[in-house]
Amino acid sequence: MTTLPAHPGAAPGTAQEAGPRELPAQPSARPGPAGPLAAPPAPAPARPVRFAALGDSLTAGIGDPVGAGWRGWAALLGAATGVEFRNFAVSGALTRDVEESQTPQAVAFGPDLAAVVVGVNDTLRQGFDIEDLAVRLDRVCAALADSGAVLLTACLPDPGAMLGLPAPLARPLARRQRAVNAVVHALAARYETVHLHMADASWVADRSLWSVDRLHPAERGHRMIAARFHALLAGRGPAFGPPPSLTGDQPPPTRAAALLWLATSGTGWVARRCRDLLPELLRLAGEEVAAAACGGARALDQRAQRALLAALDGLTVSPRPDVSARPAVSPRPDVPARPAASSRITAPPPPGTPPRPAVPAAPAPGASLARMGE
Repeated sequence: MTTLPAHPGAAPGTAQEAGPRELPAQPSARPGPAGPLAAPPAPAPARPVRFAALGDSLTAGIGDPVGAGWRGWAALLGAATGVEFRNFAVSGALTRDVEESQTPQAVAFGPDLAAVVVGVNDTLRQGFDIEDLAVRLDRVCAALADSGAVLLTACLPDPGAMLGLPAPLARPLARRQRAVNAVVHALAARYETVHLHMADASWVADRSLWSVDRLHPAERGHRMIAARFHALLAGRGPAFGPPPSLTGDQPPPTRAAALLWLATSGTGWVARRCRDLLPELLRLAGEEVAAAACGGARALDQRAQRALLAALDGLTVSPRPDVSARPAVSPRPDVPARPAASSRITAPPPPGTPPRPAVPAAPAPGASLARMGE
């Protein structure tokens, strides 16, 4: 866990002004034994804004080595904004791990900002269950929002596209990641999060943003994510510090270092995935081949869509948290109030399937925000 110092260029009190919660008001002067008015107590020092990061290896910083450890986009964002930062993310974490282990620690920390970016590892496991993922991720967001935190979320590219897998293997993973992203979009509207789009083709296609394993951003990619989140936060009005630099401060890994990583850590990763993912991928690939022999994968698309719609319908049943009373990021009076967001979300239908009628929804904050790679 790392606590970052206050930003050196910040004005006195800036850190507190950027937080969504106000410190208790200081008592006013009152009559005392020495005279009609006693001297007011000295003001308490402003508490810095607290930023908690939850998730998996992306948020843990894999791909951005610094010294003997990892840094990553969340630490870069925390350093630029001068907040008190703690990273609870763990490489390999599933949504279940974020809910059961990371969320209680983060709530106890008392964050003003909380990043929740998770889900890719769930798509790479046997027994992928989008309904279970949606329920768990909803509980994570609710716990952090109820504690007063403004949430940061992101949708992610599918690992099949990143790894360049053949179509029978890539299509099932793409369906799963699209479902995860649809759930994240629903929760982003439900909790009015600061949401970043990272599934755009231009972001995926720029190989200079990605590390040698083709699953995690390199330093440049982590810096891009941090800078985009900073821009979205600044759009909500907080007086944060300057954006993270897009210029790297670490030399890029040499080809020899990349090959060494693949021969050591990379081989271990593949071995672990072969035990739990490979049998599932082979089963999914068999379904794809069989479906193609019968005229296409439309039935598989429709089955995945039904599971996704059931997951989204489950989110609309539970009461929507009241986040309208929470400040966007800062208690400053000049920051406009956020519009209310509808809790009813509809998912895009698979190709060839007529969509069910959509319920009109107010635009979610950040729906028109800049997308990754533009």
